[in-house]
Amino acid sequence: MDLRQAIHDLATRYHADVVAWRRHLHANPELAFNEHQTAAFVSERLTEMGIEHKTGIAQTGIVAHIYGTDPDSRVVALRGDMDALPILEANDVPYRSRNEGIMHACGHDVHTSSLLGTARILQELRGQWRGTVKLLFQPSEEKLPGGASVMISEGALKNPAPQQIWGQHVHPPLQVGKIGMKSGPYMASADEVYLTVKGRGGHAAIPQDVIDPVVISAHVILALQQVVARRSDPTIPGVLSFGKVTANGATNVIPGEVYIEGTFRTFDEKWRMEAHDLIRQIATQTARAMGGDCDAVVEVGYPFVDNDPALTERTRQLAIAYLGEENVVNLPMRMTGEDFAFYSQVLPGCFYRLGTGNPAKGITSPIHTATFDIDEDALRVGAGLMAWLAVAEY
Repeated sequence: MDLRQAIHDLATRYHADVVAWRRHLHANPELAFNEHQTAAFVSERLTEMGIEHKTGIAQTGIVAHIYGTDPDSRVVALRGDMDALPILEANDVPYRSRNEGIMHACGHDVHTSSLLGTARILQELRGQWRGTVKLLFQPSEEKLPGGASVMISEGALKNPAPQQIWGQHVHPPLQVGKIGMKSGPYMASADEVYLTVKGRGGHAAIPQDVIDPVVISAHVILALQQVVARRSDPTIPGVLSFGKVTANGATNVIPGEVYIEGTFRTFDEKWRMEAHDLIRQIATQTARAMGGDCDAVVEVGYPFVDNDPALTERTRQLAIAYLGEENVVNLPMRMTGEDFAFYSQVLPGCFYRLGTGNPAKGITSPIHTATFDIDEDALRVGAGLMAWLAVAEY
C-alpha cells in the first residue's frame, strides 16, 4: 500500500476519535493564554501516542516532534491554534460550551483535534516517511500579541529548525470535503486603533460653554477616511474601520471625552507604518483645530499572511493528489488577519482553508458567531491532508 492510501485509511479509521476530541474541546473552551485544560488534554493524547513533546511554551503552548526515517534529512512544521472567543454559544448540541460566555466560534477546536489526528497518523506510519515533523499547538491566536510571536521568541522554530510550515483554518463558505488557498499575500495585517477625543463637557442646552468631543469625534472619523481614500497607493489594499464609539453623556449632557476603537489593515509593511503615523497626526490635528485634543494610540498587531508561492503550488498539487482536482479551489485575498503571519514572515509558509460548511445540513453560520458549527466530516480531511502534506515528497 502506498503512503497516500495508508494516510487516507488511517484518517478514516481514526475519524471517530478525532470527532470525540473535537467535541471535548468544543465543550471546554478557554480564552487566549488560559488554555490550561486544553493543553493538558493535548499533552495527554500525545503521551498516549508516545510522541515526544514539551509543554509550557508561550505559557500554554506545546511543541511536539515525530521522527520518521533519517530524521535530520528534512524538517517541516504544522500549526494548530487552541484558544476560543468570548461569545455565548447559541447552539443546542450535546457538545455545547460548558464555559458560559466562551465558545470555539472560530474553529480552533477543529484545528487542534485535526492536528492530534495528524499526529496519530504520522506516529503510526513513522517507518514509511523521511524526516522530522514539528507540531505546534499554539495558544492565543485571537488576542495580541498573538501566540505565534511568543512561540517564535521562545524557540519553537529551533532545535530542529523547520524548512517550511503549514496551517489550516475552517471556512464555512467552502463545502465540506474541499480546501482552498491563495498564493502570495493572502490575509491582511491587523492593527488596533484607540482614540480618546478630549473636550470640555457640560449642559447640552448650553453648547457655547463646552468643547463638544462628540462633534469633534465625528470630524475625526471622517478625516481619517482620507488615510485609505487619498493617502494610500490605490494598488495596495487597505481598510480603516471604526466599530466602537463611546460617549458617556446623556440627552442633556455633553461628555468631556469620547472613546473610539477601530482597526487598520493592509498588505504592505512600509505603508503600514507610515499609515500609523498619519492616523495619529490626522486625529490629533483635527481635534486641536476644533479646540479639543486627541490621544491616538495604534497597537501594532499581526503582519500580513504571505503564502510562499513555491510551497503553495506544491501544496495545491499534493492536495489535488489527495482530494481530487475538483476539491481544491482558489481563494481571493481577504482583509481578515491571522497570527500565522508571524511564521510566514520568517520561513516559507502556506495557510489554507478547510471546507466545513454543508447547506444541506443547515451548517452555514460564519465564524465568530454564536451559531457557528461544522460538518464533522471535515475532520477526516483536516487530519489526513495535513499528514500527507507533511511527509509527501516528489
